[in-house]
Amino acid sequence: HVQLVESGGGSVQAGGSLRLSCTASGSTYRVCMGWFRQAPGKEREGVATIDRSHSTTYADSVKGRFTIQKDNAKNTVYLHMNSLKVEDTGMYYCAAKYPTSAQNYNYWGQGTQVTVS
Repeated sequence: HVQLVESGGGSVQAGGSLRLSCTASGSTYRVCMGWFRQAPGKEREGVATIDRSHSTTYADSVKGRFTIQKDNAKNTVYLHMNSLKVEDTGMYYCAAKYPTSAQNYNYWGQGTQVTVS
């Protein structure tokens, strides 16, 4: 059983930056991982993903502002968030597909709150 622990959330003014971290209890080598978020009253949405070969995808709303990065030596995936907007507010969740052959995100962190004002 793998545990994902997020950190780095907080409150920031619009235009500011935050870096979220998600550390896995298992190896992240060739593991697909992603960041998702859920705003109050809205459905959870994908923000950014990084696959086994470190190819990345981003939601249109965050392209050019957010960067996902994975450090397998630290078993950690990061979400660098710049030029934050009020609409980026929400609970941010890290997710992973274990084992490496898994088709769906089957492990989730507890979430970290990001508030932009």
